[in-house]
Amino acid sequence: MLPEPKRRTLYGSARVALVDLTPDFFMRIKLIIFDFDGTLADTFPSFVRVFDRAADKYGFKPLDRERQGILRGLDARQIMAHHEIPLWKVPAIARFMRTRMADDIANIALFAGIDQALRALHAQGVMLTVVTSNAPANVRAILGPELLALFSHVECGASLFGKPSKIRKVLAASAIAPRHAMLIGDEIRDARAAADTGIGFGAVAWGFNHVDALAAQHPQRIFRHVDDLLDLSPDTALLGRG
Repeated sequence: MLPEPKRRTLYGSARVALVDLTPDFFMRIKLIIFDFDGTLADTFPSFVRVFDRAADKYGFKPLDRERQGILRGLDARQIMAHHEIPLWKVPAIARFMRTRMADDIANIALFAGIDQALRALHAQGVMLTVVTSNAPANVRAILGPELLALFSHVECGASLFGKPSKIRKVLAASAIAPRHAMLIGDEIRDARAAADTGIGFGAVAWGFNHVDALAAQHPQRIFRHVDDLLDLSPDTALLGRG
């Protein structure tokens, strides 16, 4: 009898899910769940402008430009503490920022090469979905109708720590088991959401959190360049890469 394959536990929060890290898992990726802001779309310059407007309106500290490098190593709760944002204000702040970001939509674009990567992954038969805290109208405007049509499911409006519930909705709608899914994102909270829901996590190096901070979350894959996304397919082994 063959021994049981070893499994690694990903520690993301109080809830811990077992993620199958055997090579067979990586050869059977059927579903990719993309984060949007900082992963597909370069929204950070707009985020900075809108964040400062929200700070003025809701009475918290504006973005600390001098400590921006340090902030990229922090998780969402640490960033909130640094800017003295009480948790109870977060829903109102998030609504305000989504609305104001829509006013800045003309200045937001996808990262270079994302469109080609999405087309290639879709052509290979990988199911593509999005889970984001951004608004549906913003996602539609930035992706455009052609790229939007490549996604089988788009879940918008996730709360700051509400991505796990959105991920579960995507898994249920797609009828794909968690062991065949990977969340690709740019934040520590994305890694923890993946761990909470028992799916793999792929970290991108071009988003908000620094790649070293993401590597500390033990992602199954680190994508250092957009072109690295092209390595993903239903029959590509990813174990040990990144």
